[in-house]
This record gives sequence, structure tokens and C-alpha cells, in this order.
Amino acid sequence: MDFGFTDEQAMLRESVARYLAKNHGFEARQATVRSGRPFSADAWRAFAGLGLLTLPFPEALGGLGGSVVDLVAVGEPFGEHLVVEPYVPSVLLAGRALAEAGEHPTARRWLDRIMAGDALAAFAHEEDGGTAEPSRVAARCAESGGGYRLDGEKRLVLGGADADVLVVTARVAGEPGQRAGLALLAVEPGTPGVRLAPFTTVDGRSAAHIAFDSVEIAAENVLTTDAHRAIATTVDGAVIALAAEAVGAMDALLRQTAGYAATREQFGVPIARFQAVGHRLADMKIACTKARATLLYTAALAEAGRAAPRDLAILKAQVGRLGRGVGEAAVQTHGGIGMTDELPIGHYLKRLLAIDAMFGQSDHHYRVVGAGAGTPTA
Repeated sequence: MDFGFTDEQAMLRESVARYLAKNHGFEARQATVRSGRPFSADAWRAFAGLGLLTLPFPEALGGLGGSVVDLVAVGEPFGEHLVVEPYVPSVLLAGRALAEAGEHPTARRWLDRIMAGDALAAFAHEEDGGTAEPSRVAARCAESGGGYRLDGEKRLVLGGADADVLVVTARVAGEPGQRAGLALLAVEPGTPGVRLAPFTTVDGRSAAHIAFDSVEIAAENVLTTDAHRAIATTVDGAVIALAAEAVGAMDALLRQTAGYAATREQFGVPIARFQAVGHRLADMKIACTKARATLLYTAALAEAGRAAPRDLAILKAQVGRLGRGVGEAAVQTHGGIGMTDELPIGHYLKRLLAIDAMFGQSDHHYRVVGAGAGTPTA
């Protein structure tokens, strides 16, 4: 099993990193966040030009047929540059869910628009409970006349306030805890009965809580009524991509903290020469190495079709806990300036905490691993 990037993947990674270094520096990123715009339209057009909007989708659906490792190659520079563009919510979550619906006409129409950069989508899945396990979905979609009626609430829908379409998970049969009876729906935010409560996340991204009150859903907007596998596949892919972002952010924190410690002086010497700081930097390096090794191993398993729920749980748990540790160590080394808006250090920590919170925190996934991963998770 190969744990490295191919020449093509290395070139893709370099192309993305070069664009972000030139056009998406920290100051440019902060200007976008402060502007009130959810993301940079110029950056999104550039992503389309680089082929990133079509990368993860099968060639049969008009995509480039990219692999899991391709997305890791992209995700690391995304994390390094704190990208706020809705790549994960629109492409890797909602887009992937639409692709899982196959040749369904509504799914194809929206997927084509997403890949062309003409539309944004959001994946409305998580409810209360702090885990993305599909069987926990409680939102109800009942038959009504010739269509369906949707009731329920979704929390922390990334990109939900800016989406042209919501890909919603709901239950057409059974009760929470059962795998059967899950559906994927395409719902436009302007549909009567859809109520959005927009907000900005702690790491500067656009999101919304969304309530559905007796929303009428036409039959052609029900993408599938056997959606457990599609939901799980979508979430698992996003977990790996988010882990890649976290590793990119951790590497950036290590590099910037080591540079700061080598130049910041106390008592006439760089603080990197103090034993406590040196040990902290060594611990950060070990954590980054462990997280990246786990990421590459899990990505290789997923590409080979051998990644089990336990493997995804280990990755999510490891990256969440190690990322928090690296972020906190970076802030401690920088002192009070580490949490100022003018320095990226605190923003990396916020991003790592946000990634840990998505699809189940590290403690949840450690419990899954400890229990033998008997219940499939993200």
C-alpha cells in the first residue's frame, strides 16, 4: 500500500498551494471575513478553473474522477491558508450526496450547476446529538397527496445561508436509530415553510440553523428513499477531507511557532533555547507527524475500499485531540499575541476546534473505538 502522493497529486497540491499563497494570504482572507461576504467570488472562480469543483465526482457524471488521496492533496493547503470558501459544504458534502443519487434528473441538474460554478449547495444533515450517524436522523418526510411534507430542524448547516439548494436528510419511514427509511431531498431555501437562522461560525464561515415547517416536497425532489449508505459515504469522505485541512493547519502552526521561538528573545537569547519551549516544539512536531501518518494511512485504506468505521473513528479522534494540543501549544508559545486577530495563530486554533466539533468530537470517536466500533460513524 502506497502512503505517498503520485507525481500528478504532487503537482495538483503544488498548483493549489501556489494559487493560495499568491492570492489567499492571511490578510486577504481576513479582508473577506470582515467584509461580510461569505467568501471570495474570485477565489471560487479560480477553484473552478483549477478543476477543483469537478475533482471528486465520477467521470460518468461529468467530473474528473478524483480519488480520496487527491482530496487530501488539496485539503492540506486549504488548511494551511485557512480557506473560508464553501468547498466542503457545497462540493464534498452536498455535491457528493447528489452524486450518490446517480442518474436522478433533479440530482444531475443541481450537480451540473455546482460543477460549473453556477450554484452553491449545502448539506442539511446534523440535528441534536453531536454525531453524524445517519440512523439518528429524526426529521420526518411524510407522504402528502402526490408528494411529501417535510418537518424537522437541522443544526449547523455549513453554507446554508448562501445555498441555492439544500440537500436534506430526512426519514420517510421507521424511527431514529433505524437505518432503513432514510431519504435525500433537494429543497430550495425559498420554499414556503423553510426558515433560516444565519450566523458566522467561530472560525469565520457562513452557516445557518434551518427549520422545516410543513414544507411541501414534490416527488421529483426526493432523490432516494434508501439513503443510509449514501449519507454514510458522503460523511466519511468529508471527514477525511476535513482531517487533511486540520493537518495542513497543524503544520502551519508548527512552522510559524518554531519561527517565532527562534527570533523572540528573552534574557538575551531566543526562547527556543529554553528547555520548556524546546520540549513544547518537539511535542508539536510529534503530534503533527502522528496526525499526518494517520491521515495518509486512512486515506490509503479508503482509496483501496478497505476503510472500516473504526478507521474513520480513529482518524477523527486523533486529529481532533492532536489538533487541539498543537493549537494550544502554539498560542502558549506566542503568549498574549497568539489570540489577537492580527496574528493567524488564534484563527488556526479556532479552525481546528471547529473541525473537531463537526461530525462528532474526538471524545465521541474515542468511545466508538473503545466500544469496538460496533455502530457505524463518520
